Amino acid sequence: MARHLEGLRAAMVAFVRYADRAGLDAPVPTRAGWTVRDLVVHQGEAHRETAARLRGAEVGPVEPVTGDPLDWLRDGAIELVEALTRSPQDAWARRACHQTTMNAVDALAAVFGRPPDPAETWISADLAADGIDDLLTGLPTRAMARLRAEEDAVLIVAPDDAPDWWLVRIGPQPAVVRRGVGPRPDLPAADWELVGGAVALYLAFWDRSARPMSPGRRPGPPLWSA
Repeated sequence: MARHLEGLRAAMVAFVRYADRAGLDAPVPTRAGWTVRDLVVHQGEAHRETAARLRGAEVGPVEPVTGDPLDWLRDGAIELVEALTRSPQDAWARRACHQTTMNAVDALAAVFGRPPDPAETWISADLAADGIDDLLTGLPTRAMARLRAEEDAVLIVAPDDAPDWWLVRIGPQPAVVRRGVGPRPDLPAADWELVGGAVALYLAFWDRSARPMSPGRRPGPPLWSA
C-alpha cells in the first residue's frame, strides 16, 4: 500500500500546485464544462466519501466548502490517508492514487489550456503501468463493464518502457484480462494492439490525451473514458 499512498501524496502536491497556478475559475479542457473549482470540489468529495466507507460510516452529502477550497481539498486527502492507515485496503488506496493523479492531470491541463503531453507530467512509467492494470484488473468500473464487442476480439496493451503487458479478450460477455510481465509468449493475433510509452497509454486510457491510440486491424478500438 505504501507505493499507492506515495502516489496519492505526489498527486495531491501536483493537484494543489496546478490548481493554484491555473486559478479556481479557469476552464478544464479535459473536463468539458468544468472549472478548476468544480474539479477541486469533485476530488474533495470523493476523498471524504471513500474515507467514510473505510471507517464504516454512512456516506451522506459532504458539507459545503467553507474557507479556502485548496485547504479544504488538502484536509480531505489527509482524512483519506488517516482512514487508509487505520484500515489498510490497498485496492482503495490504489484507486484513490490513480483517480487523484488523473484529476491532478486535469488541473495541469487547466494551466496549459490543453491536455498535457506525457513528458510534461510528473508521472513515472511504473505508476502509469500500475494505473493501466488498475483499470483492467482492479476494482470494477462502469468502463470495464462497457468493454464489449458484438464479435469476439483481442486487445493487447504493451507499453514499450515497462515490463507489463495485458491481453484482453472482448466479446458479448464481460472482458477477460490476462496480465503478464516480461517477454510475451506466443499470443493470438490482436485486433487492436496499443503500444507506446506507459504514461501516454495511461493518459489515453483515462481519456486525458490529445493523441489517438494506435490503430489496429479493426476500426475504432472499444476504449472508454474512465
